[in-house]
Amino acid sequence: MPMFQPSKRDGVVGYEGGGDGHVLDLDTAVKDGVLGSVGGGVVGAGVGEKLDLKKMIEELDLSEVPSVFICPISLEPMQDPVTLCTGQTYERSNILKWFTLGHFSCPTTMQELWDDSVTPNRTLYHLIHTWFTQKYLLMKKKSEDVQGRASELLETLKKVKGQARVQALKELRQVVAAHATARKRVIDEGGVAVISSLLGPFTSHAVGSEAIGILVNLTLDSESKTNLMQPAKISLMVDILNEGCIETKINCTRLIEMLMEEKGFRSEIVSSHSLLVGLMRLVKDKRHPHGILPGLGLLRTICLHKEVRSLIVSIGAVPQLVELLPALNPDSLELALFVLDALSTLQEGRLALKDCSNTIPNMVRLLMRVSESCTQYALSILWSVCKLAPEECSSIAVDAGLAAKLLLVIQSGCNPALKQQSAELLKLCSLNYSDTIFISKCKLTRTIQ
Repeated sequence: MPMFQPSKRDGVVGYEGGGDGHVLDLDTAVKDGVLGSVGGGVVGAGVGEKLDLKKMIEELDLSEVPSVFICPISLEPMQDPVTLCTGQTYERSNILKWFTLGHFSCPTTMQELWDDSVTPNRTLYHLIHTWFTQKYLLMKKKSEDVQGRASELLETLKKVKGQARVQALKELRQVVAAHATARKRVIDEGGVAVISSLLGPFTSHAVGSEAIGILVNLTLDSESKTNLMQPAKISLMVDILNEGCIETKINCTRLIEMLMEEKGFRSEIVSSHSLLVGLMRLVKDKRHPHGILPGLGLLRTICLHKEVRSLIVSIGAVPQLVELLPALNPDSLELALFVLDALSTLQEGRLALKDCSNTIPNMVRLLMRVSESCTQYALSILWSVCKLAPEECSSIAVDAGLAAKLLLVIQSGCNPALKQQSAELLKLCSLNYSDTIFISKCKLTRTIQ
């Protein structure tokens, strides 16, 4: 690529090609690769009305743009490039703002300016406009192609069965996952109803998996969600959640969570032993850790329905989640703690937490370690357990270092309610000890004194 060097010929600022003294025009730019290759030659260059550069830049949102098109100040593509007397080119609005701030130097070279005028760099502007026009027209062409293909596949799905239906669904899933315009076309042409109709008691898992993979990528209206809440359709989703591949399981959790956002959603829809067992399997699957977050996300949403919490406890979710805590990343950890805190509102949930040997040590370790939310959930769980069996649990908690952690919470800048709960838990834990022994247990003698 020729090195950019400002020059003037007939009042137009251009480029010096690698020392040959020639101004770089559009043809040379294309030949030497400044405009890059977009496949199939220069698409639409010079054809039709001129496209708005600002609109093209915004809609394309490209991650890779030729460096000579980038303003050194904003690091964004230039829409109105101007050149200073030092030979450096900037976006007009950026360099004028630089001047208004009292700077009379070149931002790149820091040379003082002997002339504060700016010269429109028309050659560079045409290069930028032509390059973005090529990309924009190619994008539009691809967009039209995928929309047409989406329409064809929808029509195909109305006619075919068996393996041909699976193949059509698979291709449609790939198209809608990759292109927003294809998703819009599917919705506009009633594709949601067509695909939803394929889900039922006699649907094969091959068809169901692909159909669910399409639906999770679409924006579903209230009517579509209500339709998908039919028992037979939910039952199929649960079956696939238990038996599908990891990507299909994740898609099932996402779709069910989308349905739960609907106002008319009934908690009995997710009051399914099979659904909850499938979720816990997904959350515990160490071979596929990327399924943990969506699994815990759905479990959290289900926990918002108090009627289902008892069932979650009954499948043994409490000890399983407690054992998972040390290996979870911060986002997953917060979800798991939310679920455990919600389950601790039940008597059976508190008993399950108390009976798990790692509950107290794990909660104590999490205090003041990850985030304020995690500290809040862990503190709430510890309070529930210690209140249930003060003598037994308080001694275990203090031995695990709880008193020292509570003092840190009290001295921190967290919210007052959290400090108050820490103080109450500290008081509860101290009841079984003399002052001297309790202070020694805190391991923060100097701080307390």
